[in-house]
Amino acid sequence: MSPEGQRLIDEVTEATTVQASAAALITTLAQFIRDNKDDPAALAAKADELDASSNALQAAVEANTAP
Repeated sequence: MSPEGQRLIDEVTEATTVQASAAALITTLAQFIRDNKDDPAALAAKADELDASSNALQAAVEANTAP
């Protein structure tokens, strides 16, 4: 197989994996919200956790993006 063909296969595999991970995250988060809809402390804690993860991701992207 040509290097270009292999690269295309690799990129499709990576995109599929990322999409599946995002879908799993959304599904899990939706279920967490349903399970804890009457527990404001649990919802606030999860929101804080998501904020921290988002901030860490943003920092990693910024640190690894060429100016």
